[in-house]
Amino acid sequence: MSAVIATEHLSKTYGKGEAAFSALSDINLSINSGELIAIVGKSGSGKSTLMHMLALLDRPSQGNILVDGTDAARIRSRQVDGLRNKRYGFVFQQFFLNETDTVLNNVILPLKIAKINRKERTTRGLAALKSVELSEKAAAKAGTLSGGQKQRVCIARALINKPSVIFADEPTGNLDSHTGKTIEDLLFRLNKEQGITVIIVTHDKELAGRCHRQLHIKDGKLSEGSDV
Repeated sequence: MSAVIATEHLSKTYGKGEAAFSALSDINLSINSGELIAIVGKSGSGKSTLMHMLALLDRPSQGNILVDGTDAARIRSRQVDGLRNKRYGFVFQQFFLNETDTVLNNVILPLKIAKINRKERTTRGLAALKSVELSEKAAAKAGTLSGGQKQRVCIARALINKPSVIFADEPTGNLDSHTGKTIEDLLFRLNKEQGITVIIVTHDKELAGRCHRQLHIKDGKLSEGSDV
Protein backbone atom coordinates (compact mmCIF):
# COMPACT_ATOMS: atom_id res chain seq x y z
CA MET A 1 0.00 0.00 0.00
CA SER A 2 1.05 3.61 -0.61
CA ALA A 3 0.39 6.54 1.72
CA VAL A 4 -2.28 8.85 0.30
CA ILE A 5 -1.94 11.26 3.23
CA ALA A 6 0.82 11.59 5.81
CA THR A 7 1.86 14.15 8.41
CA GLU A 8 5.24 15.07 9.86
CA HIS A 9 5.36 16.82 13.25
CA LEU A 10 2.00 18.44 12.58
CA SER A 11 0.88 21.07 15.10
CA LYS A 12 -1.96 23.59 15.21
CA THR A 13 -2.14 26.52 17.62
CA TYR A 14 -4.94 29.06 17.87
CA GLY A 15 -4.35 32.51 19.34
CA LYS A 16 -1.13 34.12 20.51
CA GLY A 17 0.75 34.74 23.71
CA GLU A 18 -1.04 33.84 26.93
CA ALA A 19 -4.24 33.21 24.95
CA ALA A 20 -2.57 30.59 22.74
CA PHE A 21 -4.27 27.18 22.63
CA SER A 22 -2.57 24.07 21.24
CA ALA A 23 -5.22 22.06 19.37
CA LEU A 24 -2.75 19.54 17.89
CA SER A 25 0.80 18.75 18.93
CA ASP A 26 3.50 16.87 16.98
CA ILE A 27 1.20 14.56 15.01
CA ASN A 28 2.98 11.94 12.89
CA LEU A 29 0.84 9.51 10.91
CA SER A 30 0.48 7.77 7.57
CA ILE A 31 -2.80 6.71 5.95
CA ASN A 32 -2.60 4.16 3.17
CA SER A 33 -4.77 3.83 0.08
CA GLY A 34 -7.89 1.78 0.80
CA GLU A 35 -7.72 2.05 4.58
CA LEU A 36 -10.76 2.72 6.75
CA ILE A 37 -9.63 4.92 9.64
CA ALA A 38 -11.42 6.14 12.75
CA ILE A 39 -10.20 9.34 14.40
CA VAL A 40 -11.47 8.99 17.95
CA GLY A 41 -11.63 11.39 20.87
CA LYS A 42 -13.87 13.33 23.21
CA SER A 43 -15.41 16.65 22.26
CA GLY A 44 -12.67 19.29 22.10
CA SER A 45 -9.86 16.73 21.86
CA GLY A 46 -8.72 17.97 18.45
CA LYS A 47 -10.10 15.17 16.28
CA SER A 48 -12.09 17.43 13.94
CA THR A 49 -9.13 19.83 13.75
CA LEU A 50 -6.97 16.93 12.61
CA MET A 51 -9.49 15.94 9.95
CA HIS A 52 -9.61 19.52 8.65
CA MET A 53 -5.81 19.49 8.42
CA LEU A 54 -5.74 16.17 6.57
CA ALA A 55 -8.43 17.40 4.16
CA LEU A 56 -6.46 20.61 3.50
CA LEU A 57 -9.35 22.69 4.80
CA ASP A 58 -7.00 24.41 7.26
CA ARG A 59 -3.26 25.02 7.42
CA PRO A 60 -0.96 23.74 10.17
CA SER A 61 0.96 26.08 12.46
CA GLN A 62 3.97 23.79 12.18
CA GLY A 63 4.90 20.57 10.40
CA ASN A 64 4.00 19.12 7.03
CA ILE A 65 1.06 17.43 5.34
CA LEU A 66 2.04 15.14 2.49
CA VAL A 67 -0.42 14.28 -0.29
CA ASP A 68 0.85 11.30 -2.28
CA GLY A 69 4.32 12.22 -1.06
CA THR A 70 4.09 15.89 -2.04
CA ASP A 71 4.27 18.59 0.64
CA ALA A 72 0.89 20.36 0.54
CA ALA A 73 2.60 23.68 1.37
CA ARG A 74 4.18 23.56 -2.09
CA ILE A 75 0.84 23.14 -3.86
CA ARG A 76 -0.71 26.38 -5.12
CA SER A 77 -4.02 27.45 -3.60
CA ARG A 78 -5.92 26.95 -6.86
CA GLN A 79 -4.47 23.46 -7.21
CA VAL A 80 -5.46 22.66 -3.62
CA ASP A 81 -9.04 23.71 -4.40
CA GLY A 82 -9.02 21.46 -7.46
CA LEU A 83 -7.56 18.57 -5.50
CA ARG A 84 -10.27 18.83 -2.82
CA ASN A 85 -13.00 19.01 -5.44
CA LYS A 86 -11.75 16.11 -7.56
CA ARG A 87 -10.11 13.70 -5.12
CA TYR A 88 -11.82 14.31 -1.76
CA GLY A 89 -15.43 13.78 -0.74
CA PHE A 90 -16.94 15.20 2.45
CA VAL A 91 -19.77 14.00 4.70
CA PHE A 92 -20.58 16.06 7.80
CA GLN A 93 -22.89 15.72 10.79
CA GLN A 94 -24.84 18.71 9.43
CA PHE A 95 -26.27 17.97 5.99
CA PHE A 96 -25.60 21.36 4.29
CA LEU A 97 -28.29 20.74 1.69
CA ASN A 98 -30.39 23.32 -0.15
CA GLU A 99 -33.71 21.98 1.08
CA THR A 100 -35.76 23.94 -1.47
CA ASP A 101 -33.87 22.42 -4.41
CA THR A 102 -34.10 18.91 -5.81
CA VAL A 103 -32.07 16.00 -4.51
CA LEU A 104 -30.34 15.66 -7.89
CA ASN A 105 -29.31 19.32 -7.98
CA ASN A 106 -27.86 19.02 -4.49
CA VAL A 107 -25.82 15.99 -5.54
CA ILE A 108 -24.40 17.50 -8.72
CA LEU A 109 -23.31 20.81 -7.15
CA PRO A 110 -19.57 19.88 -7.17
CA LEU A 111 -19.85 19.15 -10.89
CA LYS A 112 -21.33 22.60 -11.51
CA ILE A 113 -18.38 24.11 -9.66
CA ALA A 114 -16.07 22.03 -11.88
CA LYS A 115 -17.95 23.32 -14.96
CA ILE A 116 -18.98 19.84 -16.14
CA ASN A 117 -21.65 19.95 -18.86
CA ARG A 118 -25.29 19.44 -17.92
CA LYS A 119 -25.73 16.04 -19.60
CA GLU A 120 -22.75 14.53 -17.83
CA ARG A 121 -23.78 16.12 -14.53
CA THR A 122 -27.17 14.46 -14.77
CA THR A 123 -25.76 11.07 -15.77
CA ARG A 124 -23.21 11.04 -12.97
CA GLY A 125 -25.70 12.42 -10.45
CA LEU A 126 -28.23 9.68 -11.15
CA ALA A 127 -25.48 7.05 -10.91
CA ALA A 128 -24.39 8.43 -7.54
CA LEU A 129 -27.97 8.36 -6.26
CA LYS A 130 -28.33 4.78 -7.47
CA SER A 131 -25.24 3.79 -5.49
CA VAL A 132 -26.91 5.02 -2.28
CA GLU A 133 -30.30 3.55 -3.25
CA LEU A 134 -32.08 6.89 -3.70
CA SER A 135 -32.77 6.93 -7.44
CA GLU A 136 -36.50 7.40 -6.88
CA LYS A 137 -35.89 10.63 -4.92
CA ALA A 138 -33.93 12.46 -7.65
CA ALA A 139 -36.74 14.94 -8.40
CA ALA A 140 -37.91 15.34 -4.79
CA LYS A 141 -37.12 18.44 -2.77
CA ALA A 142 -34.32 17.76 -0.32
CA GLY A 143 -36.38 19.20 2.53
CA THR A 144 -38.95 16.40 2.22
CA LEU A 145 -36.44 13.65 3.05
CA SER A 146 -35.83 11.90 6.36
CA GLY A 147 -32.55 12.41 8.20
CA GLY A 148 -31.12 9.13 6.96
CA GLN A 149 -32.11 9.92 3.38
CA LYS A 150 -30.49 13.36 3.63
CA GLN A 151 -27.25 11.80 4.82
CA ARG A 152 -27.35 9.38 1.88
CA VAL A 153 -27.75 12.39 -0.42
CA CYS A 154 -24.63 13.86 1.20
CA ILE A 155 -22.75 10.63 0.54
CA ALA A 156 -23.92 10.65 -3.08
CA ARG A 157 -22.65 14.23 -3.38
CA ALA A 158 -19.34 13.14 -1.85
CA LEU A 159 -19.10 10.38 -4.47
CA ILE A 160 -19.95 12.54 -7.49
CA ASN A 161 -16.34 13.25 -8.48
CA LYS A 162 -15.24 9.65 -7.87
CA PRO A 163 -13.00 10.59 -4.94
CA SER A 164 -10.10 8.52 -3.70
CA VAL A 165 -10.71 9.70 -0.10
CA ILE A 166 -13.93 10.38 1.82
CA PHE A 167 -13.78 12.40 5.05
CA ALA A 168 -16.77 11.83 7.33
CA ASP A 169 -17.08 14.01 10.44
CA GLU A 170 -19.56 12.44 12.90
CA PRO A 171 -21.68 11.18 9.97
CA THR A 172 -24.22 9.44 12.23
CA GLY A 173 -24.31 12.08 14.98
CA ASN A 174 -27.79 13.39 14.10
CA LEU A 175 -29.34 10.00 13.34
CA ASP A 176 -31.09 7.32 15.39
CA SER A 177 -29.18 4.09 15.96
CA HIS A 178 -30.91 2.09 13.21
CA THR A 179 -30.51 4.80 10.57
CA GLY A 180 -26.95 5.43 11.72
CA LYS A 181 -26.10 1.77 11.19
CA THR A 182 -27.41 2.03 7.62
CA ILE A 183 -25.09 4.98 6.94
CA GLU A 184 -22.15 3.15 8.53
CA ASP A 185 -22.79 0.09 6.37
CA LEU A 186 -22.90 2.25 3.26
CA LEU A 187 -19.53 3.86 4.03
CA PHE A 188 -18.00 0.47 4.75
CA ARG A 189 -19.40 -0.94 1.50
CA LEU A 190 -17.91 1.94 -0.50
CA ASN A 191 -14.56 1.24 1.11
CA LYS A 192 -14.71 -2.49 0.39
CA GLU A 193 -16.23 -2.44 -3.11
CA GLN A 194 -14.69 0.72 -4.55
CA GLY A 195 -11.45 0.86 -2.58
CA ILE A 196 -12.16 4.40 -1.36
CA THR A 197 -10.06 5.46 1.61
CA VAL A 198 -12.51 6.46 4.36
CA ILE A 199 -11.52 8.64 7.32
CA ILE A 200 -14.24 8.91 9.97
CA VAL A 201 -14.22 11.28 12.94
CA THR A 202 -16.30 9.74 15.72
CA HIS A 203 -16.74 9.27 19.44
CA ASP A 204 -18.81 6.10 18.84
CA LYS A 205 -16.93 3.07 20.21
CA GLU A 206 -18.80 0.54 18.09
CA LEU A 207 -18.27 2.46 14.86
CA ALA A 208 -14.58 2.97 15.64
CA GLY A 209 -14.21 -0.73 16.45
CA ARG A 210 -15.38 -1.68 12.95
CA CYS A 211 -12.62 0.34 11.28
CA HIS A 212 -9.26 -1.06 10.20
CA ARG A 213 -7.38 1.31 12.49
CA GLN A 214 -8.12 3.79 15.27
CA LEU A 215 -6.26 7.07 15.77
CA HIS A 216 -6.93 8.37 19.26
CA ILE A 217 -6.66 12.08 19.95
CA LYS A 218 -6.43 13.30 23.54
CA ASP A 219 -5.47 16.87 24.42
CA GLY A 220 -4.18 17.32 20.87
CA LYS A 221 -1.84 14.33 20.97
CA LEU A 222 -2.03 11.12 18.95
CA SER A 223 -1.95 7.47 19.99
CA GLU A 224 -3.09 4.31 18.26
CA GLY A 225 -4.91 1.30 19.68
CA SER A 226 -8.30 -0.23 20.39
CA ASP A 227 -9.22 1.49 23.65
CA VAL A 228 -11.48 4.49 23.20
